[in-house]
Amino acid sequence: MPAFRNTNRTDLIERNSTNKFVEREQAYPEKCAADSRRADFLEIGAPYADDAARKQAGRCSQCGVPYCQSHCPLHNHIPDWLRLTAEGRLREAYDLSARTSTMPEICGRICPQDRLCEGNCVIEFSGHGAVTIGSIEKYLGDNAWKEGWVRPIEPGPSTGQSVGVIGAGPAGLTAAEYLRRAGYEVDIYDRHDRAGGLLIYGIPNFKLDKTVVDRRVQRIEEGGIRIHRGVEVGTDVTLSELRERHDAIFVATGVYQSRELTVDGADKQGVVRAIDFLTASNRSGLGDEVAAHADGTLMAKDRNVVVIGGGDTAMDCVRTAIRQGAASVKCLYRRDRENMPGSRTEVAHAEEEGVEFLWLSGPASIEGGETAERVQANRMQLGEPDADGRRRPVVDPSSSFALDADLVVLALGFEPEPLPAIFGDPDLKVREWGTLECDDDMMTSLPGVFAGGDIERGASLVVWAVRDGRDVSEKIDAYLSSQR
Repeated sequence: MPAFRNTNRTDLIERNSTNKFVEREQAYPEKCAADSRRADFLEIGAPYADDAARKQAGRCSQCGVPYCQSHCPLHNHIPDWLRLTAEGRLREAYDLSARTSTMPEICGRICPQDRLCEGNCVIEFSGHGAVTIGSIEKYLGDNAWKEGWVRPIEPGPSTGQSVGVIGAGPAGLTAAEYLRRAGYEVDIYDRHDRAGGLLIYGIPNFKLDKTVVDRRVQRIEEGGIRIHRGVEVGTDVTLSELRERHDAIFVATGVYQSRELTVDGADKQGVVRAIDFLTASNRSGLGDEVAAHADGTLMAKDRNVVVIGGGDTAMDCVRTAIRQGAASVKCLYRRDRENMPGSRTEVAHAEEEGVEFLWLSGPASIEGGETAERVQANRMQLGEPDADGRRRPVVDPSSSFALDADLVVLALGFEPEPLPAIFGDPDLKVREWGTLECDDDMMTSLPGVFAGGDIERGASLVVWAVRDGRDVSEKIDAYLSSQR
């Protein structure tokens, strides 16, 4: 359906168009039926029709203290662009959403809104169901691209200085855009053959179609930002060489080193890392020849799959395995549903698609010959809270069980790679858990070298990476301005 035009016609603008949460029920865009979406990797949600988006935006209560905004890492102006959407002023609504985010239609797709903006919506607290903020944000972004409202990057007056960005994920792309707008020459160096980082290789298509990322990357390059693909810092070029080449460096490599499973049998064939499993699937979807798919190493078809973990990566793995035609898919998580770190929405989607969740269950060993055949597991109980306030899982010695599994996917989270060694610069300091040590200005121990995103804060959300990219651009600008 065509989008509402940006117009002042009174028949399109409804006075007092918000605060309709009592008379209008919460309604998300329609989802494809579970049976049909199991068969492909297409995004599962249909786009909002224009009128539906406007009506749902009109449910916003325009409350005086917008918890949705304060719980958004980007502090997006959510109530304001909801009101504009409700009034049919879609171009203004998009422009406002893009003022605080470089990729609103991406965050609208993949943010765990149930834990952030929607989970803290005042209407949700009142029992009427949260405003469907994420779906509306996605709608505004997609509609803006369709209508040609997404503006090109306009470089500011040249500063005569340049910045090198290591990593073409969300933090790196965001920082590059803001720095280019500020008048800097910007070069991005990424070890992969495509830009986007985990947006391309980690997140499955059914959550984020890759064309949505590609058009953002194309806009970046059309804005005069140079992306050097297939460049491994530490091998193809050293950090010291980049420091000589540029006036400042931003390290935004993310964290890709998978946490290991320390039980007997974890080294058997058929036990794979989540990042390898997802990357192979995404590469295949992009048309690449993937040997590990051809020989079945990283393919779930006709196999009994057990995914160990309870975060969003684990949800991506179980839902990918379903689509690859697994004989069975089970998710083993040591805490209960209420204490899992992943999105509740993703869990619901996975259950609809046929995934079985085994809560309060942890792996004890992986058994079989050279190849995994089953997972021996223990029932768990929740004990005393840990330092973060989460109750520690402890083994219940009275019960154990076995699961058939000839493909075991480890989705236990990610840790930083040893960047000082990789980059060949021992003066680059890290914290005890391996993330880069930074001061309040996001600068590392090396003058002029900044860091942000997961490599500085630890494995986190895409929206936090975008926030760090935005924040670090201001820090770099202030630093370089003082050098002029």
